Amino acid sequence: MKKLLVIISSLMLISPICFAMTYDEKIADAMNRNDWFALDSIHNAAPKDSVMPFLEVFSRCLIGNRLNRPDVSVPAFDELFKSHTANLGLDNLLSSTVMFATDLSRIGYNKEASEMMQAIFASTEEYLDSTWTEALSQGISRYGSLSAYKPYDVIFSETQGQIPFSIVPVGEGKYGSVLMHLEASGINGHKADITFDTGAGVNMICDSLATAYDLIPVGGDFSVSGVGTRKGRFAIAKELKLGNITVKDVPFVIADFETGNAEADRFVGSFNVVVGSELMLQLKDLTIDFAAREITVPAEAPVRSGVFPNMCFGDGMGLNVRGKALDTPLLMNIDTGDASYGSFGEAFFNANKEFIVKEAKTETVRRGGFGGVVESLCYRVPEMPISMGGNTINVPDLIVYTEGVSAVMDFNCNIGLKTLMMFDKVRFNLVDFVLTTYPDL
Repeated sequence: MKKLLVIISSLMLISPICFAMTYDEKIADAMNRNDWFALDSIHNAAPKDSVMPFLEVFSRCLIGNRLNRPDVSVPAFDELFKSHTANLGLDNLLSSTVMFATDLSRIGYNKEASEMMQAIFASTEEYLDSTWTEALSQGISRYGSLSAYKPYDVIFSETQGQIPFSIVPVGEGKYGSVLMHLEASGINGHKADITFDTGAGVNMICDSLATAYDLIPVGGDFSVSGVGTRKGRFAIAKELKLGNITVKDVPFVIADFETGNAEADRFVGSFNVVVGSELMLQLKDLTIDFAAREITVPAEAPVRSGVFPNMCFGDGMGLNVRGKALDTPLLMNIDTGDASYGSFGEAFFNANKEFIVKEAKTETVRRGGFGGVVESLCYRVPEMPISMGGNTINVPDLIVYTEGVSAVMDFNCNIGLKTLMMFDKVRFNLVDFVLTTYPDL
């Protein structure tokens, strides 16, 4: 969105004293800062005749995509591509193509998503670098393959879905790391040990289990990122059983889960099958009850109420929620696949350096995850207050990295499973895009 940044910078240079931003400038500023909550508020408040037509349409595209409102974004992207592509520039055109295809796929229009990406690819191919060529080619293949199926046909046997889970230890025992494993679950009639990972943008399975569980390869490569990046292949599970819920035609990425680190790879078996946020979006409203060790899902999803959201999608389609730590406003990635309490990046360290240096001890930790293991210098901070979803808790053990982490994140911190377990319940209303926490009484 460099073009928008140039616009607002040049306007501010014209009148640097007592500068009052117009709605166009406020909207451009919110876009440049990736502040989708501010963009939503400004767009709702602005009289439509006071906003440049291109910015008005582009706002609806971004708001719908980042706040999970495909009913808003899909018609807006259609209008954008028909009437305003000249205003986008190449990078924004390509990123809009990916977002448009994502939203089309979410509402079941995979064939249209593939055809739209193919058309954009054909018209821009001579200008693309290898990164964009790969991204568009993967999207075309993915959505084209999925168009032969009806992904995420959810069937409830009762008025409320109930998915029991267990909390299982993982990794070195001294840290007490844990993961969520779904019980009473299976794939294509085979009992399966499934890890529930809200930080995973796609469902994943290792190659040996994809074969053992009779998944159907559908072609197309897909890049999966974690600590590193790995190539995967798409496949379909004809039936996924989660407690008393059945989901038909579930996409998985078949990938190699090994990190290349012998010690870390001893624990790979703890997450050979992973379901994540893509599945959550189709279930629409989930409450994780840590006391009862059960996820509940109403068969009849709520309708959008108009309440202001506190969640948005990150660049990798992770679920980010507004919160605070040490009274610092933050965007927090909610990640049940993080087996620790969680971690903060360099920007948080710089903003709270005096407190952290005084209260915490330094150490070098290894972060193991999909694609590899890295070592980083950090502070381990005790008893840090965290506010999220309407409640505040004192988290006993959080990691703050001093360098190198913030640059690769579009959120300020990662909230792990052990922090979430300090609440009695956590509800993900993915219709309103609101996360609510319930204190452990």
